[in-house]
Amino acid sequence: MKKPSWIRKNWLLVAGVTFIGVHLGTYFIQRVAKESVRSQMSRLEAKKPSSSSCYGPSGRLKQLHNGLGGCVCTTSQSSALLRNLSVTHPVLKVLMSSVQNHVSCFSDCGLFTAILCCNLIENIQRLGLTPMTAIQLNKYLLSLCTSYLKSEACSCRIPVDFRSTHTFLGLVHSILTSKPACMLSRKEIDHIGALILKAFLLTIPESAERMVLGTSIIVPLKGQGVTDSTVLPGLLLEASEVQLRRLLPTHKPSALRVALFCTSLSGDFSNAGEGTVVVHYKVSLENAVLEQLLNLGRQLVADHIDLVLCQKVIHPSLKQFFSEHHIIAIDRVGVTLMEPLSKVTGATPIGSLDPIVSTAYGSVKDVCSARFGSKQFFHLLPNEGTVCSLLLCSRSDTAWEELKLTCQTALHALQLTVKEPWVLLGGGCMETHLAAYIRHKVRDEAEAIVRDEGCAQAELHIAAEAFCTALESVASSLEHDGGEILIDMKYGHFWSCQPDSTSVSNWPDTLSRCGCGLYNSQEELSWSVLRSTYHPFVPQTSLPQAAVGLARNLTVDCFPAKLSGLQVAVETANLILDLSYVIEDKN
Repeated sequence: MKKPSWIRKNWLLVAGVTFIGVHLGTYFIQRVAKESVRSQMSRLEAKKPSSSSCYGPSGRLKQLHNGLGGCVCTTSQSSALLRNLSVTHPVLKVLMSSVQNHVSCFSDCGLFTAILCCNLIENIQRLGLTPMTAIQLNKYLLSLCTSYLKSEACSCRIPVDFRSTHTFLGLVHSILTSKPACMLSRKEIDHIGALILKAFLLTIPESAERMVLGTSIIVPLKGQGVTDSTVLPGLLLEASEVQLRRLLPTHKPSALRVALFCTSLSGDFSNAGEGTVVVHYKVSLENAVLEQLLNLGRQLVADHIDLVLCQKVIHPSLKQFFSEHHIIAIDRVGVTLMEPLSKVTGATPIGSLDPIVSTAYGSVKDVCSARFGSKQFFHLLPNEGTVCSLLLCSRSDTAWEELKLTCQTALHALQLTVKEPWVLLGGGCMETHLAAYIRHKVRDEAEAIVRDEGCAQAELHIAAEAFCTALESVASSLEHDGGEILIDMKYGHFWSCQPDSTSVSNWPDTLSRCGCGLYNSQEELSWSVLRSTYHPFVPQTSLPQAAVGLARNLTVDCFPAKLSGLQVAVETANLILDLSYVIEDKN
């Protein structure tokens, strides 16, 4: 009979040792994972200065490049910063992904979102609030903010008056002045601001039946002064002087019929797809393809087409055929311009060499030449299009790239403002006013909040302090020169004074206007240092009637972008606070 093994005889001991080993292993894994999360949090806090130091009109620029060479990016905009930064830490990836998603939808307030998220996480960790309680109360405080900002009682929200352009110009000027890398003077800001507003107005359709905004195409013209920039209705297509002389010999009195091709007319088979091509004996493949192209050309002539636009390349023989029949042929327009060309001409992009139905054609009012600086352009004038060209000039590549991003942000902000016709007071005033409002609400309604949320009153006050301090830290990030940051005890607005003006008695004479520019220091106000502890007060919630008329001279923010940034920042902070373990595969 076979003797039983030692493991079978001592199975209870083996099971006990295994049980202890598994639990010890799990404990050490959890401890390492928690330490990993803590280290990620510390890295998150270390990244905060790189975003806060870029914030606002006096923000410092960042120069980004990698150790392997390549282009150097000088910017203070979140879209460019995040696009050129490479991070490997999971927590940072969560933050960057959230901010990038926000910027892709709203184009603005990316730095606000990142700074608020980092400050909120740092404050909660510093004050020692448990993550579950912090997340629950953050959600409540966020709902309190959004409800107030959307209410009629909100005094940091200005309605847009569509009878004038003051609010729109104020929003555009605020965006332009917040991007120091554009290196614009006051005169240049006024000029570019007027052009952006004009470009936006040209994209609004005249018919009110269906409100679909058009497109503004930014055309580069580097080496010229910013004040040489201009806006034109229709589209500009860059061309050589030889092309213009050859293709534009005469002008037609009536509208020009247009055919728009998104396929290649070069005769190659690069886009033929999979399958078998059958070529008969003694038949030249090149001649057969060319004959098909010429047949297409004959149909276009029969259909009285005046202008052929092609995304890719047109065969030289087909170009010659078009020239003989007085058809203007422009190729290599690129995929970026296909949608604007379709809007300008009303044509449907043609994707094959098959016979064309007449409904695919479009028309333009005229095609003429235009010269700006050293560049020549085909200028397509639409019949009733909602597409325009913003010819953007700058003397340096860095400033032009930053100005292009800024103009795109401003145009997008105007589109969002048409959908939600409000703007928020900027310059840090919205953040400080909102913090004062939350402190007041939490103090006055503490018992009801504690009862509804099921938390202790001390936890509520800690969470509210962390939330309000995070909002005030965003406003504090606007000061980069060591000046004192104040809040007035009447409106709860943000004020900044020079570093050497520390005496309280000198503040009324030293201060000029609040951050948004709505109030001045001669209104018998009292102030408190923002970073100090001040007694909660009721911020005045009635907005002056003159605020709408003064909107052009105020610093304002895009309402949908700022509201979304607030929500994304708090929700991302909650997500990061809820992380318990980070498990990475190093293989």
